[in-house]
Amino acid sequence: MKFFKNLVVVAVFSFFAGITATAAVADDVTDYINEALQYYQDGKYSDAVSSLNFAEQLIQQKKSSGLESFLPEPLSGWSADAATSQAAGSAMMGGGISAERQYTKDGSSLRIQIMADSPMLQGVMMMMSNPMFATSDGGKMERIGKQRALVKFDPNERSGEIQIIVANRFMVTVEGSDVAENELKEYAGAIDYDKMAQLP
Repeated sequence: MKFFKNLVVVAVFSFFAGITATAAVADDVTDYINEALQYYQDGKYSDAVSSLNFAEQLIQQKKSSGLESFLPEPLSGWSADAATSQAAGSAMMGGGISAERQYTKDGSSLRIQIMADSPMLQGVMMMMSNPMFATSDGGKMERIGKQRALVKFDPNERSGEIQIIVANRFMVTVEGSDVAENELKEYAGAIDYDKMAQLP
């Protein structure tokens, strides 16, 4: 058992060492990786794990900030807050990254959220792969551009949401209140899904 545990540890350090070797200059990520390696060599395994967790968190933050660029600028007549992003390490609900932005127009409000690499997405993707299950609560499957989307909208309440799965890694949610259905679709259609699918 100890032999296999050591193999896992070596594999983890080999992976992070590869990242360090390809970095042009040292940064906080490589500093934490090197620190973890030193702790490991000194037999301070808890400290090594802690440093690796910090390195992972910083890498996730870099990835999440990249998602912000996919949140569209406000459409005509709308205004928007600055985009925000956050990342969770693997120790927190399996990890994952997200970015979101709020949009307003008069009394209307709309939010776009992009989530990626979260184990929680698996359940949503399974649901959307089965149209009968996905539409059981009143939603409908539609195409927005080249993307398959689950659209839920209540014309009486003028509220609803659109969910789109991209490359089996990303989930885009567009939700709004006191909005028209076509406004939700316009915002959903303003995202570059092809470029998103190519993210590493």
